[in-house]
This record gives sequence, structure tokens and C-alpha cells, in this order.
Amino acid sequence: MSLLPVPLELIKIAKAVAKSNGRSLLVGGAVRDHFMGRNISKDIDVEIYGMSPEILESVLGKFGHLHAVGKSFGVLKLKTSSAEYDFSLPRSESKSGKGHRGFLVTNDSSMSYQKAASRRDFTVNSIGYDLLTKEVLDPFDGLGDIKHKVLRHIGPSFAEDPLRVLRAMQFSARLEFEIAAETVELCNHLDLTELSKERIFEEFRKLFLKAKRPSIGLDAAKKLGILKYFPELKALIGVPQDPEWHPEGDVWIHTLLVMDEAAQLRKGDEKQDLELMFSALCHDFGKPLTTEFLRGRWRSPAHDVKGVAPAEHFLRRMTDDRILIEQVTTLVKEHLRPVQLFKERERINSGTIRRLALRVRIPELVLLARADYFGRTLSEDERTHFEAGDWLLDEAERVNVRDEAPRPLLLGRHLLALGMTPGPEIGLILKQAFESQLNGDFQKEDAAISWAKSYLSN
Repeated sequence: MSLLPVPLELIKIAKAVAKSNGRSLLVGGAVRDHFMGRNISKDIDVEIYGMSPEILESVLGKFGHLHAVGKSFGVLKLKTSSAEYDFSLPRSESKSGKGHRGFLVTNDSSMSYQKAASRRDFTVNSIGYDLLTKEVLDPFDGLGDIKHKVLRHIGPSFAEDPLRVLRAMQFSARLEFEIAAETVELCNHLDLTELSKERIFEEFRKLFLKAKRPSIGLDAAKKLGILKYFPELKALIGVPQDPEWHPEGDVWIHTLLVMDEAAQLRKGDEKQDLELMFSALCHDFGKPLTTEFLRGRWRSPAHDVKGVAPAEHFLRRMTDDRILIEQVTTLVKEHLRPVQLFKERERINSGTIRRLALRVRIPELVLLARADYFGRTLSEDERTHFEAGDWLLDEAERVNVRDEAPRPLLLGRHLLALGMTPGPEIGLILKQAFESQLNGDFQKEDAAISWAKSYLSN
């Protein structure tokens, strides 16, 4: 069994802890990821046994800045010149009310590792590693479940926090593990209504940013009983699509494929990646409302526009981030435009592209449309490129709106300099000028002023 690549600095801290009769165990994701053959997570969690909180605080304080948030739960965050570590004491918890704050917490440094680990969520997250002796502690056979790629809950305490149902969803995708049948059964009996929107959003955030194939987590959500709390998602199941355009199946299956395609297009910018992933999830929310069999084919007319309201309703139950909601709903509304404009490319003018750039950031729209296009069953030849998206990006570059929306060239100060007096007429002229600019009548400031002189002389 290979040794964990532990930072030398952390070994020094563990030795200092040992001098005060403490034992340092590396726990959580770092241990799990090592035994999965992955790079160790930057989030390093250490559990300390045999020490009081006060002594631990005095020892750790010699190595860097100690942040005492969470101290009442026995958690101390240490920031050194090279890393950050979370140190915690073993604790017992008992359910005392609803929500994640509804627990009575008692620190107990004399507790056995098995008892402390029994309160963790999944067996794969319950493996400990002694930083000094290199001993691996695995009281619930987490290594066996890693070997068999199974996500399994540890014991009865799992049911005390229903957030763990959503953790099962996102971990199943991030680890690409099957969820044990008994865990699925238990999750289906837990009530998620007591969870705050912030906690729910955080689990979706991890699914969308950390999983290579978010579809695994969404498929798990279906099995775990999560979809009954998200009717907009559940409504996608069984909605038929035209088999010529969507041979992969119903709207739910298509959405899962689009999510995986979108995951491949993430750029590493959390804000933009979340906008892409949530818009990919919500892009066809209008289809259950609009799908009907017309002229021998399944069609969903105006599903882009009709999808805005359910997308907003879905997002508002999960977050108060106004910008995220606005960006996602705009992308949902516009997601068909790249293909529509490409089909009409011989008949549209540059003003159409400029006006699109006023409503939505074109590169982000193309990412969503690309995920939508490739999120279906295609031949190898069809998978070579997304012609409509490439064309739209080129057109946006040509008219200088690829990276930002067009800005009015003619401003109020220009009209005042031409002798106009302040008043509502200025606003009307500026509006007309901007329309002319979008149509391509002028593209430079001096040309805008010339347009204004001509306009005023008529």
C-alpha cells in the first residue's frame, strides 16, 4: 500500500502535536483521492486525538495564522506561508432540531477513530492516515468500496442530515461510483424540504464544476428521489423529440448528454462555468410546455422563449444570485439563435449580429449551442465541428462584437457641442443614432458626429 505524499510542513506540525501527546490523522478527501490514484485534493483535513482545544490552538499558532471560525465545533483553520489546513477534534453530535444547525456538538478528544468516523457520510470518506506512523485506519472498509467503485453510507447517523442525499448525487458523479442499493433506499425516505437554498446550491455547484460527467449525478438524482423536489427537471422525463434530430431519446436523455458536453467546454472560470452548466441544464425547460405532434413530427415551437419562466423559477429556489439568474435565463431564451441565424445567413445583415450581442455574450452563447448540438447521437463526420457556432463567432469578430456589446458612439455631449439644448429631443436622437450605428451606417465617432450634423440639418 503506497504512502501518501504528505507535505513536509505537515509532518513537522504532526511532530509538534505528538510532543503534546496528540495524534494527527489525515482524513477525508485527500486520503480517498490518494487511494483512488488521483492527485491529492488541496483541501487537507487533519483530525487530532488526545488534545484539548486550548493546547491544540497553542501548538498550531506557532506555524502560521490561525482562524478560529468554527472553533465551537472543534475546527481550526491554519494558514501557513505555503498552504492551508483544517484541523478538527473528534466530536459527537446528536440531532436536536431541523436543519444543519440542529445538532448538539460535543468535543471528545479521547474518542476512538472508529466511533468518530462512524458519523461521516460515506465509507470512502472514512479512511484515516496516521501522519507519523503511516498507519491506514479503515474501520468501514472504505478501501474495499473504492476497489469496487461503490458509494455506500456508513450508518444510521447518515439520515440525520438530508443534505447527504445531494452529496450522494454529486459524489457519485465526481468519483464515477455506483451508489449502493441500501443507500439509494435510505435516501428515498429522507425529506429535503428542511434544507436551505444555499446548501442545495453548493452541492449542485460541486457537481457542475468538479464532475467530468455530471450526467452520472443527474441520473443518480432520479434514483435517489431528488427530482420530486425539482419538478422542472422531472418534467423532462418522457417528453418525446423528433427521432431524426434527436435519435438519443427523450428530453431528459438529451439534457444529460448536453451536460456532459458542456462539462468538456468549461474554462476554469467559476462564474462563467456555472452560467454554462446551469443554462445547459435548463435550456430545454420549455419543451414539456410546448411539445406536440404536428404534421407527422414531434415539435416544440417557441420552447426557447417558454423555457425562461420555469428556468427562473427553478433557479430562484436555489440561489439569490441575480446575475447568475439573468445570465442563465438569457442563454435559455437565445440558445437556438446560432443555428437559426446560420440557416438564414444569406438573408440577415450585420445589424442582426450586433443586436444579438446587446442581449447576450456571443462566445458564451456559442458554448451552450455547441453543447446542445453535440449532446445527441451523431455520426463521426457530424462530430468534427459545429459549423453554425464557428460562423457566428467569425461574424461577431467581423463586426467587432465578439468580445463585447456595441456601445453608442454618439453621446449627449456631442449633440450639446453641436448647439442643441438639453431636453427629451436629445434622447430621441441618440436612440435613432444608435439604431443607425447597429445597422452599420457608421462605425467611428467622427462618422457618428457627421451623421448627427446631417440629421440636424434636415
